[in-house]
Amino acid sequence: MEELNAAQRLAIWALPVLFAITVHEVAHGWVARYFGDPTAMQLGRLTLNPIKHIDPVGTLLVPGLLLLMGGFLFGWAKPVPVNEDNLRNPKRDMALVALAGPMANLLMALFWAVVMKLGITLSAAGSTWLGHPMFLMGGAGISINLILMLLNLLPLPPLDGSKVISGVIPTPWAAQLDRLEPYGFLILLALLVTNVLGAILGPPLQILEATLFALVRL
Repeated sequence: MEELNAAQRLAIWALPVLFAITVHEVAHGWVARYFGDPTAMQLGRLTLNPIKHIDPVGTLLVPGLLLLMGGFLFGWAKPVPVNEDNLRNPKRDMALVALAGPMANLLMALFWAVVMKLGITLSAAGSTWLGHPMFLMGGAGISINLILMLLNLLPLPPLDGSKVISGVIPTPWAAQLDRLEPYGFLILLALLVTNVLGAILGPPLQILEATLFALVRL
């Protein structure tokens, strides 16, 4: 993506980041409701209104600072509450609830690829004033959603990947994995500042981005 100043970067990335995080959380709530847990619905969290999901630090401050510093961009929203006791098959269903978030990000990456393609088409037709911003925003949407998908698939509590794994491994092993949850954020932060997180996520991110960008340009 071309070099942009700070205000332009914030303008281009704001909507993709906001909705990537929001839809991720809503997907958890939708799937939980499907499997018998109405908690998110009862608390008014099954809505695409970002205000209901914004975490001031994780949705605004952290992504904004990382974006301005040009670092590895990620963030989070207020987690959608899920009561495992309401699920029909708690162990299996909780894994599927967890998987719903990353899969929603994958679908959104495809959506933003369509936006990017439309931007190219409009620019080619002479409507650069609209097509170029759509092209840039589509690229940002692809990147942030792929980052969130890959990040959340890491098997580190409380990330979604750990819950998916807990749903398929024996319960005693899952209990041991869950014991890491109080330290998960600190571990993630350490991986980020030491650039280990970028080394882990970078290669698959580059492959997926290159694939979608290539499809957009067909």
